[in-house]
Amino acid sequence: MAGNSQRRGATRKPGSKKGAKVGSGGQGRQALEGRGPTPKAIERPYHPAAKRQAAAERAAQTGTSRTGTTRTGATWTGAAGPSRAVPGRASRGAGGSKNGKGVSATHEIVTGRNSVVEALRAGIPVATVYLASRLESDDRTREILAAVTERGYPLLEMTKPELDRLTDGAVHQGVAIQVPPYAYADSEDLLDLAESSGTAPLVVALDGVTDPRNLGAVLRSAGAFGAHGVIVPERRAAGVTAAAWKVSAGAAARVPVARVTNLVRTLDAYRSAGCYVVGLDGGGDVPIADLPFATDPLVLVVGSEGKGLSRLVREHCDAIASIPIASAVESLNAGVAAGIALYEVARRRQA
Repeated sequence: MAGNSQRRGATRKPGSKKGAKVGSGGQGRQALEGRGPTPKAIERPYHPAAKRQAAAERAAQTGTSRTGTTRTGATWTGAAGPSRAVPGRASRGAGGSKNGKGVSATHEIVTGRNSVVEALRAGIPVATVYLASRLESDDRTREILAAVTERGYPLLEMTKPELDRLTDGAVHQGVAIQVPPYAYADSEDLLDLAESSGTAPLVVALDGVTDPRNLGAVLRSAGAFGAHGVIVPERRAAGVTAAAWKVSAGAAARVPVARVTNLVRTLDAYRSAGCYVVGLDGGGDVPIADLPFATDPLVLVVGSEGKGLSRLVREHCDAIASIPIASAVESLNAGVAAGIALYEVARRRQA
């Protein structure tokens, strides 16, 4: 029964076992030794926090002295100062933030091999370079790695899913860089640039174009056909963000963009400086093949795909040109229309 101490094995014979000891640490040959408190995350070399701090310190040492002036007058503000790069949070830059989500409110993520190569060639300050692990090598990636090694840019390698989250699902081709936000040129700078090149000014002004991809396409066409810059309004218009960078295929590093408070006043100022202003609209006075003032100092004004040119902008144009299209198509987007018009101007000037 319970409590029967006479049952064999119920009692301990004296001296058969050692008595209980208080505690077990430090009483055997393989006793545990105290190692002190756990180090902070930034003090552990292989912890992501320590890697981010090391990258920020390298950026502060190697990138602070670099200027952000490109070859054609477009600039980037600030220097490649420290910024915490957290995988999965992509920065939209100034004017393009996504409800506060991003690596930094003052930095922009540029993706794609062509865009990154052009940015590096233009000498834009770079805070961090991101490369996907097991990246397939080609001429562009080799040039990127050579520039990173030569200039000492912070380089972080990450998996493709991490890079997808960092770039917010953009087509990055395994490469991305973090740069300061774009600093817009002054509208008068575009005329100075044309004067220094010895050619008649050719400027593209966008009226109500809100899609940054259209702005990127216009920048690409402007760079291809020798335009001296692009003008965009400050309000209700697209700015130079990561989406515009991507579509421009790096042209944003070569073609300056001026941001103006009032587009109508800016057009009047250009007219006072001797430029002709020609708007592009479906109901134009002349076809694009007979584009007037093509060989003169010229400002081409492109309206939005839906509304076209606004009434005030249309009234301040010297002429309105149109691009003939099939009746089944309602209109062309701003990027395509600007490309056709710029090609016609370049053809006429070469002739």
